[in-house]
Amino acid sequence: MQAKTNLRQTSQRLLPATLKPTTAGGYNMYPVHALGAGKIHTGYASLAQWLSTQETVCLDGYVGICWKTVQENLSAELKSLGVAVNWQQPVLKSVATVQNMVAPYLGQRGDVWGTKCKLALHQFFEPQQTLPAGGLQLVIGTGAALLHPAAPVVYFDIPKNELQYRMRAGATTNLGNNVPEQAGEMYKRYYFVDWPVLDAHKQSILSRIAIFADTQWGDHVSWAFQPDLLRGIDHIAASTFRVRPWFEAGAWGGQWMKAHIADLPKEEVNYAWSFEMIVPENGVVFESDGQVLELPFEWLMYHANQAILGKHAEIFHYEFPIRFDFLDTFDGGNLSIQCHPRFDYIRQHFGETFTQDETYYILDCKPEAAVYLGFRQGVERDALRGVLEASQESGQPVAIEQYVQKHSAKKHDLFLIPNGTVHSAGKDNLVLEISATPYIFTFKMYDWVRLGLDGKPRPISIPEAFDNLDFTRQGSKVQEELISKQSVVATGADWQLLQLSTHPDHFYAVQRFEFETVVDIPTNNTCLIMMLVEGDNITVQTGGVETVYHYAETFVIPAAAGHCRVVNKGARPAKLVSAYLKEHHYIFDRLLSM
Repeated sequence: MQAKTNLRQTSQRLLPATLKPTTAGGYNMYPVHALGAGKIHTGYASLAQWLSTQETVCLDGYVGICWKTVQENLSAELKSLGVAVNWQQPVLKSVATVQNMVAPYLGQRGDVWGTKCKLALHQFFEPQQTLPAGGLQLVIGTGAALLHPAAPVVYFDIPKNELQYRMRAGATTNLGNNVPEQAGEMYKRYYFVDWPVLDAHKQSILSRIAIFADTQWGDHVSWAFQPDLLRGIDHIAASTFRVRPWFEAGAWGGQWMKAHIADLPKEEVNYAWSFEMIVPENGVVFESDGQVLELPFEWLMYHANQAILGKHAEIFHYEFPIRFDFLDTFDGGNLSIQCHPRFDYIRQHFGETFTQDETYYILDCKPEAAVYLGFRQGVERDALRGVLEASQESGQPVAIEQYVQKHSAKKHDLFLIPNGTVHSAGKDNLVLEISATPYIFTFKMYDWVRLGLDGKPRPISIPEAFDNLDFTRQGSKVQEELISKQSVVATGADWQLLQLSTHPDHFYAVQRFEFETVVDIPTNNTCLIMMLVEGDNITVQTGGVETVYHYAETFVIPAAAGHCRVVNKGARPAKLVSAYLKEHHYIFDRLLSM
């Protein structure tokens, strides 16, 4: 079932509404998790049939939902059933009032960042109104559950990538706004206002939700009862799962993913990023009888964070702390010269819980590939800032290698990028970025005097960068502290385990299992995020199930799984990277004390 053509602006294809679990082929863009027979229902007719058995229902949902489409379809189906309906909508405060409320969280217009909003959803609406008597009472629209706290809820949701495609098409607005704005401003408001406010609302009404509905297909809806979906979450939170990845082009983007991932649209100019597991924007797809429903990842954390995170759940609560993504520069360009904010800075200025400490794992590269990392010996803050500001003003290129070290890259190298470190991935790399979860806080200092894909200059953030750069990371200290040391820490008959050192500022660790046939891996009550970085495919046996994963696919072994056995099904030896939270870390102490 395809969405209306004017609903989304992207070359990326919709998630097919009908899918069967598969182990065939290579990288799978559409991983699904089986719920069993008869658990996912489709169409507004079946949903209307259930509504007709109720007295009062709140049809709540996320920003970006086409409520007019929902109401028109349900009205027609309920009319055909002979059901009289009293419709009511929550009344938002005036656009001007809402704009004033959210302005403190959005910075200046044109700025890239804001601060996480601390408002509650009810503050966006006029006081609760009394429902009229008689007939089926349906309260419809974002925030509907606020109007009738005792009524069951049907929650309509949408994946974050599809929300952004609708945003780019001008098919949706921000919460409390009545017109679309420029895409960058809308995304900023989503990230810093709409998503935090609506995610807190989701969490607060989880126990009231009777039905979850996926609306990404426009006129088609897929839905499931809450107990069935929660049982599905419980199952994968004790075994293994993979989120649905999605992909974006960029100014420096490359061609590796296009060549290696069969289902990616080839007409896209390039692919710069894959959201392999950047869970604020990924979902998990469930399947029953070939019908699918995608659930945004935050629902898994609200219901099963203890099972997923184990002994670290009390530290991170409902935030998933580690992300995996690809940076593709094959036949592309260099990333910007950049850094990320320090811990206190990101908390004070942006309202994030923790900061964007990264690593670059080189999954693949060409012979001349390189990574820019750390300063050359003797680089001075004021001199470098003057050079960069002059380039920004004049548009003249900078001989950046006079200031930033350039390191040769080869497959399976790991480069360490704690906050405040100057860095960039050079062209002709396929980088697996293993990082703490925050993902938009990049202070670009130099962008090779190029334009973005929209033909406009990309934002440069020299003042913010220089508030955060660590100028002690220069000279020989870079080789000593920022290039990971890889050492064998355990061996078996035909396997070995390598520890890939990380920086003391990283609260996560990285290992690599190298094996020919089979390896057994305990979780030790912590969550493991894994990727097959060499080999063809593996079978993961855990929680009483066997799951096949292919080369370059990211998957999770939750803490509650306890143990997994990984069997190499390919003809070549396998290499499996695993990232996990350290046993103890000073950041954990700070988070627990806040």
